Amino acid sequence: MDDIKVLVVDDHSLVRHGLKQIIELESGINVVGLAGNGKEAILMVQDLKPDIILLDINMPKLNGIQTLRRLKDMDKNIKVIMLTFHEEREYLFETINLGANGYILKDAESESLIKAIRNVFKGSSYIYPTLATELVSEFNHKEESVVKNFREDNLTKREYEILTLIAEGFNNREIGENLFISEKTVKNHVSNIFKKINVNDRTQAAIYAYKNNIKKL
Repeated sequence: MDDIKVLVVDDHSLVRHGLKQIIELESGINVVGLAGNGKEAILMVQDLKPDIILLDINMPKLNGIQTLRRLKDMDKNIKVIMLTFHEEREYLFETINLGANGYILKDAESESLIKAIRNVFKGSSYIYPTLATELVSEFNHKEESVVKNFREDNLTKREYEILTLIAEGFNNREIGENLFISEKTVKNHVSNIFKKINVNDRTQAAIYAYKNNIKKL
C-alpha cells in the first residue's frame, strides 16, 4: 500500500518543520510538501495531489477558512484537517459548514495527530476530544432551531447504531464489519441519516451525536 501523502500548511516555519518531523517518524505516512500560506497551498495541491492537507486557520495572504473554501470548490473530496489553537475555536463552526474533515490542536500529542491523519484518510472524521465540547457549544450558539432527539428525527434502531459508530470515527467498511452488513447497505443508511438529521457530512453528523449525547444502545 502506498504511503499517505500529507501537505502541511502553516505560516510558522518551526511549526511546519516540527509537524513534518513528527509525522515522518510514523511508517506509512510521508510529508510531500510544506506551504507557508494558502496561495502556496492551493498551487501545491494541484501539483502534488496530497491525500491529506493539514491546514492552519490563521495565516497571511489567504487564511485557512478562505483556503478551505477554495480547496473544496476545486474538489469537495479533498481531505482537510484544520490546525488550531484553543483561542481560535470561534472559527471552527464555519469550517464545519465548509466541509473540513478533522480538527486537531497544535499542541496535541503526536499520537492524536497520527490518529487524525489515519482516520481522515480512511474516510472518517476526527475531532480532537477537548475540541468536541467547544464545537458543540459553538454549534448550539449558532443554531436557532431546537435540538431534536433521535426518535423525533425518526431514526431507526439501525440508523441510530450507525450514527454512534460515525461519531466514533468508523468508516463505512468498518461499520459494515461491526454490524455484519454490507458496505453498500451502510452507505444507504448513512445517506438516510444525513437527510433525517439535516447534515451534509460525517463531521457534522459526529457533532450532532455529541450534542444529543447519542451513545451505543
